Amino acid sequence: MGQDKTNKIRMKSFLLCVVLVLYGPLATGHRSHLNDFQRSEGRELVPNEWHKDRMQLLPGLTLEECAKRCSQNLECRAFNYETRPSVTCKQLPWVRDENTADVKRNVNCDLYEKKDYVRRCIVGDGKTYRGKVSQTQSGLTCQQWWSKFPHDHRWTPSAENGLELNYCRNPDGDAIGPWCYTTEPERRFETCNIPRCEDEVCITCNGEDYRGQVDHTETGLECQRWDQQYPHQHIYQPEKYPDKSLDDNYCRNPDASPVPWCYTTDPKVERQNCKIRKCEKVPLKNSRSSYTTHCFRGRGEDYRGKINETTSGVPCQRWDAQSPHQHPFVPQTYECKGLEENYCRNPDGSEAPWCFTSLSEMRTALCLQIKRCPDDIEAEDCYHENGKNYHGMVRKTRKGIICQKWNVNTPHKTKINPTTYPGANLTENYCRNPDADLHGPWCYTTDPKTEFDYCAIKQCAGEFVSIITPIKKVEFNECGKREERMSHSRLRIVGGTPGNSPWTVSLRDRRGNHFCGGSLVSSKWVISTKQCFSSCYVDLAGYTAMMGTLYKNPQDGDPGRQSIRLTKIVCGPSESHLVMLQLETPVEINERVSQICLPPEHYIVPAGTICEIAGWGETKGTADEAVLNVAQMPVLENADCNKYFRGRVKENEMCTNPFHGGVGACERDYGGPLACQNSDCWVLEGVIIPMRRCGHPGQPNIFIRVSVYVDWIKKVMELA
Repeated sequence: MGQDKTNKIRMKSFLLCVVLVLYGPLATGHRSHLNDFQRSEGRELVPNEWHKDRMQLLPGLTLEECAKRCSQNLECRAFNYETRPSVTCKQLPWVRDENTADVKRNVNCDLYEKKDYVRRCIVGDGKTYRGKVSQTQSGLTCQQWWSKFPHDHRWTPSAENGLELNYCRNPDGDAIGPWCYTTEPERRFETCNIPRCEDEVCITCNGEDYRGQVDHTETGLECQRWDQQYPHQHIYQPEKYPDKSLDDNYCRNPDASPVPWCYTTDPKVERQNCKIRKCEKVPLKNSRSSYTTHCFRGRGEDYRGKINETTSGVPCQRWDAQSPHQHPFVPQTYECKGLEENYCRNPDGSEAPWCFTSLSEMRTALCLQIKRCPDDIEAEDCYHENGKNYHGMVRKTRKGIICQKWNVNTPHKTKINPTTYPGANLTENYCRNPDADLHGPWCYTTDPKTEFDYCAIKQCAGEFVSIITPIKKVEFNECGKREERMSHSRLRIVGGTPGNSPWTVSLRDRRGNHFCGGSLVSSKWVISTKQCFSSCYVDLAGYTAMMGTLYKNPQDGDPGRQSIRLTKIVCGPSESHLVMLQLETPVEINERVSQICLPPEHYIVPAGTICEIAGWGETKGTADEAVLNVAQMPVLENADCNKYFRGRVKENEMCTNPFHGGVGACERDYGGPLACQNSDCWVLEGVIIPMRRCGHPGQPNIFIRVSVYVDWIKKVMELA
């Protein structure tokens, strides 16, 4: 029997060797040595003065080569990868939790530490575990590995087996995981009960908040790093999804899949789910206290209202149905997403609540008719007229950000300050209105990303200052010009044909999909509507503005296409619903791309003026959604418009006549222009905003009146 067992073991060992020889490279695939490390962006591990000589400097190495050198060097436990003033790989024999080095901020450096030394959980049997747990599961202190007392043993510490001090280890690959000899004579050894990574952190719902350290799939394949594009190319780069915590090669759920997953290092297997323990109880943060029913916050993932049709009035499909559209978002799988009946919801982190529609030719649509919840804080004071004489002590913006002092230049350089406006009482960081801004007192902010904003002050009760004054003569400079190659055709967004609007911008999300329109008002600024974005502080990494093409999905060879990254979002006055978006680089003005003119301040477009809207949005199947469509429509006086809307149209809004058959702006047109021709120039008079229904027969169209906010628009561009 003993000989038979030995032969079986030898045969298994032989077969294992054959498998490793034949399939080792295939199983490993395109494995990066960086997989062995945990990255800390913008951090540097700085050794103490008396340990600096133990740091090894290797100039000029690529990041992958630096990781390879450290991974293969048993003495190396971490490395700093510095990119400025020169590329340098600095290999270190420590990690951050030791007394020999301190972690410091350094924007020109990233710290990489070996996972085996910093993880608080084990992978597999934990044989590679190099953490610092030194107590057993019952609380007994571990015996030093170099000591033979109180228990004699055969192990000799070395760099290979990692038997360091009295830390728990698993040199013999025991199934119980890391263990140690104890300092108690009666108890020879005991497991340290270090949790496996798949059990250390549990997941709730679909695991979108999972931030654990599992880096292998349910079948044992190693995960590909999120910051690498091999062996599988993908869109989920960490810089584009900073809120998804796409760290190293750990399992995550950035796309609202049923469970966390990852791309694999096997070229033949793109992605797989990860095996992670599910929590027994749902945490309190998912309780009903955070839900909204009449409006939505952020992206609307907590919206639990009962709107059940799209912006264009199309009924939604039930979430528990698979007709007319098959989909994975079934209530049983997404138990925390509120997928009840056919109500608009946001189970996948889109820009706003949405639904599958009941029309077979229209798969999904956003429910942008649902209002956003107000995010302004409560006003702390009031001002008279436009607030130019306000001398109160409020020093906070409407978003709750503390104001910057008027006489300092950090974080923003102040063009308006006590020197340039000596009579404006610009003291401390109190809200003021030195430039007579029509929208009230404001201040520079202490937020580096927000130059200025209006303050938590409202107009005093009973006061009303009209912000509209008719202007007869209008003159424009170089803007609003276009080649009239389609000038006189009556085109429609709903039921239309290709149009010509060189200032209309296609806003693209991180996947490159068109989601809203915009208007180019300068070489570096686009105007759109706030309804298209989750907040005034949304991270724009990966978002772009596309111009110069008629096509919603142009080919790579399209000669006129320009695609430029968005770098900043600035929200307009609270009632404006406007945002300004800054481009990373100036756009090239040519025959395909042109900036539209801004109207004079407070200008009212005469009733009957023929204007046009443009966009790549929904056409209800009556036109080609792949190209830019244009609709022409005459301006309607607000007084006449209010007869239809029962007085709900405000002074900062304007209307156009309805068209027979229901022509108007629809899904994904929002943020686009209402352009009116004045002399030989086209002027941005309105911005398209969502309505209760789009293109509804007999319903006038409502737009934000841009002339009310020209002063704010110019201030944003001037102070940027």
